[in-house]
Amino acid sequence: MNVKPERFEKALKQYLQFVKVEKGLAENSVISYRNDLERYLDFIGRKCKLADLPGITLNHIELYLKELTDLGLSANSIARNISSIRSFHEYAVVENLADANPAELIELPKSGKKLPDVLDTDEVELILKAPDREKDAGIRDAAILECLYATGMRVSELTDLQTDRLFFEIGFIRVIGKGNKERLVPVGEIAQQSLEHYLETVRPKFLNPSNPDKAKNRVFLNQRGGALTRMSIWNIVKRYADEAKVQKNVYPHIFRHSFATHLLEGGADLRAVQEMLGHSSIMTTEIYTHIDRSLLHQVHKQFHPRS
Repeated sequence: MNVKPERFEKALKQYLQFVKVEKGLAENSVISYRNDLERYLDFIGRKCKLADLPGITLNHIELYLKELTDLGLSANSIARNISSIRSFHEYAVVENLADANPAELIELPKSGKKLPDVLDTDEVELILKAPDREKDAGIRDAAILECLYATGMRVSELTDLQTDRLFFEIGFIRVIGKGNKERLVPVGEIAQQSLEHYLETVRPKFLNPSNPDKAKNRVFLNQRGGALTRMSIWNIVKRYADEAKVQKNVYPHIFRHSFATHLLEGGADLRAVQEMLGHSSIMTTEIYTHIDRSLLHQVHKQFHPRS
Protein backbone atom coordinates (compact mmCIF):
# COMPACT_ATOMS: atom_id res chain seq x y z
CA MET A 1 0.00 0.00 0.00
CA ASN A 2 1.30 3.44 -0.93
CA VAL A 3 1.69 5.55 2.21
CA LYS A 4 3.59 8.61 0.98
CA PRO A 5 2.77 11.59 3.21
CA GLU A 6 0.99 14.55 1.65
CA ARG A 7 4.12 16.72 1.90
CA PHE A 8 6.07 14.19 -0.17
CA GLU A 9 3.32 14.14 -2.79
CA LYS A 10 3.32 17.93 -3.10
CA ALA A 11 7.12 18.21 -3.30
CA LEU A 12 7.28 15.44 -5.91
CA LYS A 13 4.62 17.10 -8.06
CA GLN A 14 6.51 20.42 -7.95
CA TYR A 15 9.79 18.71 -8.81
CA LEU A 16 8.36 16.83 -11.80
CA GLN A 17 6.96 20.07 -13.19
CA PHE A 18 10.40 21.65 -12.69
CA VAL A 19 12.30 18.96 -14.64
CA LYS A 20 9.73 19.05 -17.43
CA VAL A 21 9.45 22.81 -17.82
CA GLU A 22 12.86 24.19 -16.83
CA LYS A 23 15.11 21.26 -17.69
CA GLY A 24 13.17 20.31 -20.80
CA LEU A 25 13.19 16.57 -20.08
CA ALA A 26 11.30 14.32 -22.45
CA GLU A 27 8.06 12.75 -21.23
CA ASN A 28 9.67 9.30 -20.90
CA SER A 29 12.43 10.74 -18.71
CA VAL A 30 9.87 12.51 -16.50
CA ILE A 31 7.98 9.21 -16.12
CA SER A 32 11.23 7.46 -15.10
CA TYR A 33 11.93 10.14 -12.48
CA ARG A 34 8.37 9.84 -11.18
CA ASN A 35 8.52 6.04 -10.90
CA ASP A 36 11.92 6.09 -9.17
CA LEU A 37 10.93 8.80 -6.70
CA GLU A 38 7.46 7.43 -5.93
CA ARG A 39 9.03 4.11 -4.95
CA TYR A 40 11.73 5.88 -2.92
CA LEU A 41 9.32 8.16 -1.05
CA ASP A 42 6.97 5.25 -0.40
CA PHE A 43 9.89 3.42 1.27
CA ILE A 44 10.78 6.51 3.33
CA GLY A 45 7.20 6.87 4.53
CA ARG A 46 6.44 3.17 5.02
CA LYS A 47 9.70 1.70 6.31
CA CYS A 48 11.38 4.73 7.85
CA LYS A 49 8.16 6.24 9.25
CA LEU A 50 9.09 9.75 8.10
CA ALA A 51 6.62 12.41 7.00
CA ASP A 52 8.81 15.30 5.82
CA LEU A 53 11.93 15.85 3.72
CA PRO A 54 14.17 17.48 6.39
CA GLY A 55 14.04 14.24 8.43
CA ILE A 56 15.65 12.10 5.70
CA THR A 57 19.31 11.23 6.33
CA LEU A 58 22.08 9.48 4.42
CA ASN A 59 21.39 6.35 6.47
CA HIS A 60 17.77 6.22 5.25
CA ILE A 61 18.90 6.48 1.64
CA GLU A 62 21.52 3.75 2.12
CA LEU A 63 18.81 1.46 3.58
CA TYR A 64 16.71 2.09 0.48
CA LEU A 65 19.61 1.35 -1.88
CA LYS A 66 20.25 -1.88 0.00
CA GLU A 67 16.62 -2.85 -0.61
CA LEU A 68 17.04 -2.17 -4.33
CA THR A 69 20.15 -4.35 -4.36
CA ASP A 70 18.30 -7.12 -2.53
CA LEU A 71 15.55 -6.90 -5.16
CA GLY A 72 18.14 -7.71 -7.80
CA LEU A 73 18.24 -4.37 -9.65
CA SER A 74 21.17 -3.92 -12.04
CA ALA A 75 24.03 -1.52 -11.32
CA ASN A 76 22.75 0.80 -14.07
CA SER A 77 19.25 0.87 -12.56
CA ILE A 78 20.63 1.62 -9.11
CA ALA A 79 22.82 4.40 -10.54
CA ARG A 80 19.75 5.91 -12.20
CA ASN A 81 17.87 5.78 -8.88
CA ILE A 82 20.76 7.48 -7.08
CA SER A 83 20.78 10.22 -9.69
CA SER A 84 17.02 10.73 -9.36
CA ILE A 85 17.16 10.87 -5.56
CA ARG A 86 20.13 13.23 -5.47
CA SER A 87 18.57 15.60 -8.00
CA PHE A 88 15.27 15.61 -6.09
CA HIS A 89 16.96 16.48 -2.79
CA GLU A 90 19.06 19.17 -4.49
CA TYR A 91 15.83 20.75 -5.77
CA ALA A 92 14.34 20.54 -2.26
CA VAL A 93 17.28 22.54 -0.87
CA VAL A 94 17.05 25.22 -3.60
CA GLU A 95 13.30 25.57 -3.01
CA ASN A 96 13.80 25.77 0.80
CA LEU A 97 11.93 22.52 1.41
CA ALA A 98 14.96 21.15 3.27
CA ASP A 99 18.22 22.54 4.66
CA ALA A 100 20.61 19.94 3.22
CA ASN A 101 20.91 17.26 0.55
CA PRO A 102 21.41 13.90 2.34
CA ALA A 103 22.23 12.18 -0.98
CA GLU A 104 25.11 14.46 -2.03
CA LEU A 105 27.80 12.14 -0.60
CA ILE A 106 26.58 9.06 -2.47
CA GLU A 107 28.92 8.33 -5.37
CA LEU A 108 27.60 7.56 -8.82
CA PRO A 109 29.35 4.96 -10.97
CA LYS A 110 31.70 6.72 -13.39
CA SER A 111 30.16 7.16 -16.82
CA GLY A 112 30.38 9.60 -19.68
CA LYS A 113 28.28 12.72 -19.24
CA LYS A 114 25.58 13.34 -21.80
CA LEU A 115 26.30 16.62 -23.52
CA PRO A 116 23.45 19.14 -23.30
CA ASP A 117 21.37 20.02 -26.34
CA VAL A 118 22.49 23.17 -28.13
CA LEU A 119 21.04 25.32 -30.92
CA ASP A 120 23.36 26.62 -33.60
CA THR A 121 23.40 30.35 -34.31
CA ASP A 122 21.17 30.03 -37.37
CA GLU A 123 18.52 28.17 -35.37
CA VAL A 124 18.64 30.79 -32.63
CA GLU A 125 18.24 33.54 -35.22
CA LEU A 126 15.18 31.85 -36.74
CA ILE A 127 13.48 31.58 -33.34
CA LEU A 128 14.33 35.16 -32.35
CA LYS A 129 12.79 36.44 -35.59
CA ALA A 130 9.57 34.44 -35.19
CA PRO A 131 7.50 36.74 -32.90
CA ASP A 132 5.30 39.35 -34.60
CA ARG A 133 6.83 42.57 -33.30
CA GLU A 134 3.84 44.59 -34.51
CA LYS A 135 1.66 43.03 -31.78
CA ASP A 136 1.86 43.58 -28.03
CA ALA A 137 2.29 39.89 -27.15
CA GLY A 138 4.89 39.53 -29.89
CA ILE A 139 6.89 42.47 -28.56
CA ARG A 140 6.87 40.90 -25.08
CA ASP A 141 7.74 37.44 -26.40
CA ALA A 142 10.60 38.82 -28.47
CA ALA A 143 12.00 40.47 -25.34
CA ILE A 144 11.73 37.15 -23.47
CA LEU A 145 13.56 35.19 -26.17
CA GLU A 146 16.24 37.84 -26.61
CA CYS A 147 16.78 37.98 -22.84
CA LEU A 148 17.09 34.18 -22.49
CA TYR A 149 19.73 33.98 -25.19
CA ALA A 150 21.62 37.19 -24.33
CA THR A 151 22.00 36.46 -20.62
CA GLY A 152 21.84 32.67 -20.21
CA MET A 153 19.32 33.11 -17.39
CA ARG A 154 17.44 30.14 -16.00
CA VAL A 155 13.66 30.21 -16.51
CA SER A 156 13.05 30.68 -12.79
CA GLU A 157 15.42 33.67 -12.82
CA LEU A 158 13.59 35.17 -15.79
CA THR A 159 10.10 34.81 -14.28
CA ASP A 160 11.38 36.31 -11.02
CA LEU A 161 13.11 39.25 -12.76
CA GLN A 162 12.00 42.62 -11.37
CA THR A 163 12.17 46.08 -12.89
CA ASP A 164 14.55 47.44 -10.22
CA ARG A 165 17.16 44.84 -11.25
CA LEU A 166 17.60 46.33 -14.72
CA PHE A 167 20.65 48.60 -14.96
CA PHE A 168 20.43 49.60 -18.59
CA GLU A 169 22.65 52.66 -18.07
CA ILE A 170 25.60 50.26 -17.62
CA GLY A 171 24.19 47.42 -19.74
CA PHE A 172 23.70 44.87 -16.92
CA ILE A 173 20.91 42.88 -15.28
CA ARG A 174 21.11 41.81 -11.63
CA VAL A 175 20.05 38.18 -11.49
CA ILE A 176 19.00 36.33 -8.32
CA GLY A 177 20.04 32.71 -8.82
CA LYS A 178 20.06 29.45 -6.86
CA GLY A 179 20.38 29.89 -3.13
CA ASN A 180 19.56 33.62 -3.52
CA LYS A 181 23.04 34.25 -4.93
CA GLU A 182 23.26 37.48 -6.90
CA ARG A 183 25.24 38.11 -10.07
CA LEU A 184 25.49 40.87 -12.65
CA VAL A 185 25.07 39.70 -16.25
CA PRO A 186 25.66 41.80 -19.39
CA VAL A 187 22.43 42.11 -21.37
CA GLY A 188 23.80 43.08 -24.78
CA GLU A 189 22.66 45.89 -27.07
CA ILE A 190 20.04 44.02 -29.11
CA ALA A 191 18.38 42.36 -26.11
CA GLN A 192 18.43 45.64 -24.19
CA GLN A 193 16.68 47.45 -27.05
CA SER A 194 14.05 44.71 -27.19
CA LEU A 195 13.50 44.89 -23.41
CA GLU A 196 13.30 48.69 -23.38
CA HIS A 197 10.77 48.64 -26.23
CA TYR A 198 8.60 46.14 -24.32
CA LEU A 199 8.87 48.07 -21.03
CA GLU A 200 7.99 51.39 -22.63
CA THR A 201 5.19 50.35 -24.99
CA VAL A 202 3.62 47.08 -23.81
CA ARG A 203 4.13 46.43 -20.10
CA PRO A 204 2.11 49.54 -19.10
CA LYS A 205 -0.83 48.15 -21.10
CA PHE A 206 -0.59 44.77 -19.35
CA LEU A 207 -0.49 46.24 -15.83
CA ASN A 208 -3.75 45.74 -13.97
CA PRO A 209 -4.80 49.16 -12.57
CA SER A 210 -7.41 47.62 -10.27
CA ASN A 211 -4.75 45.47 -8.63
CA PRO A 212 -1.38 47.17 -9.10
CA ASP A 213 0.45 44.87 -6.64
CA LYS A 214 -0.58 41.71 -8.48
CA ALA A 215 2.64 41.46 -10.49
CA LYS A 216 4.95 42.48 -7.62
CA ASN A 217 7.16 44.59 -9.88
CA ARG A 218 7.85 41.64 -12.22
CA VAL A 219 9.24 42.50 -15.64
CA PHE A 220 7.31 39.98 -17.70
CA LEU A 221 3.52 40.04 -17.39
CA ASN A 222 0.63 38.24 -19.01
CA GLN A 223 -2.17 40.25 -20.61
CA ARG A 224 -4.21 40.15 -17.37
CA GLY A 225 -1.43 41.82 -15.40
CA GLY A 226 -0.10 38.72 -13.65
CA ALA A 227 3.49 37.50 -13.64
CA LEU A 228 4.34 34.88 -16.25
CA THR A 229 4.97 31.36 -14.95
CA ARG A 230 7.61 28.81 -15.94
CA MET A 231 5.00 26.95 -17.94
CA SER A 232 4.05 30.16 -19.78
CA ILE A 233 7.69 30.65 -20.82
CA TRP A 234 7.91 27.00 -21.89
CA ASN A 235 4.82 27.43 -24.08
CA ILE A 236 6.17 30.64 -25.61
CA VAL A 237 9.50 29.03 -26.50
CA LYS A 238 7.85 25.92 -27.98
CA ARG A 239 5.45 28.03 -30.04
CA TYR A 240 8.14 30.09 -31.75
CA ALA A 241 10.44 27.10 -32.26
CA ASP A 242 7.56 25.40 -34.07
CA GLU A 243 6.83 28.53 -36.12
CA ALA A 244 10.52 28.77 -37.03
CA LYS A 245 10.42 25.08 -38.06
CA VAL A 246 13.45 24.21 -35.93
CA GLN A 247 13.62 20.43 -35.83
CA LYS A 248 15.40 20.03 -32.47
CA ASN A 249 13.66 19.63 -29.12
CA VAL A 250 13.57 23.30 -28.08
CA TYR A 251 12.88 24.26 -24.47
CA PRO A 252 13.83 27.32 -22.37
CA HIS A 253 17.01 25.85 -20.87
CA ILE A 254 18.45 25.17 -24.33
CA PHE A 255 19.03 28.92 -24.68
CA ARG A 256 21.25 28.78 -21.58
CA HIS A 257 23.24 25.90 -23.07
CA SER A 258 23.50 27.73 -26.39
CA PHE A 259 24.54 30.99 -24.69
CA ALA A 260 27.49 29.29 -22.96
CA THR A 261 28.52 27.21 -25.95
CA HIS A 262 28.49 30.10 -28.40
CA LEU A 263 30.55 32.27 -26.04
CA LEU A 264 33.20 29.56 -25.64
CA GLU A 265 33.24 28.81 -29.37
CA GLY A 266 33.88 32.50 -29.91
CA GLY A 267 36.91 32.42 -27.59
CA ALA A 268 35.40 33.60 -24.27
CA ASP A 269 37.29 32.88 -21.05
CA LEU A 270 35.87 29.90 -19.16
CA ARG A 271 35.81 31.71 -15.81
CA ALA A 272 33.95 34.66 -17.33
CA VAL A 273 31.30 32.26 -18.64
CA GLN A 274 31.16 30.61 -15.20
CA GLU A 275 30.48 34.01 -13.64
CA MET A 276 27.73 34.87 -16.13
CA LEU A 277 26.02 31.49 -15.65
CA GLY A 278 26.25 31.70 -11.87
CA HIS A 279 27.95 28.32 -11.48
CA SER A 280 29.54 27.85 -8.07
CA SER A 281 32.04 25.36 -9.53
CA ILE A 282 33.96 25.74 -12.77
CA MET A 283 33.61 21.97 -13.23
CA THR A 284 29.95 22.57 -14.08
CA THR A 285 30.86 25.11 -16.74
CA GLU A 286 33.48 22.81 -18.27
CA ILE A 287 30.77 20.60 -19.81
CA TYR A 288 30.48 23.28 -22.49
CA THR A 289 34.15 22.92 -23.42
CA HIS A 290 33.37 19.29 -24.27
CA ILE A 291 30.73 20.53 -26.71
CA ASP A 292 33.32 22.86 -28.23
CA ARG A 293 35.79 20.00 -28.62
CA SER A 294 33.15 17.76 -30.17
CA LEU A 295 32.50 20.50 -32.74
CA LEU A 296 36.23 20.68 -33.55
CA HIS A 297 36.33 16.91 -33.97
CA GLN A 298 33.36 17.08 -36.34
CA VAL A 299 35.04 19.80 -38.44
CA HIS A 300 38.31 17.85 -38.51
CA LYS A 301 36.55 14.68 -39.63
CA GLN A 302 34.63 16.53 -42.33
CA PHE A 303 37.48 18.55 -43.84
CA HIS A 304 40.82 16.86 -43.09
CA PRO A 305 41.93 14.61 -46.00
CA ARG A 306 43.21 11.85 -43.72
CA SER A 307 40.60 12.01 -40.99
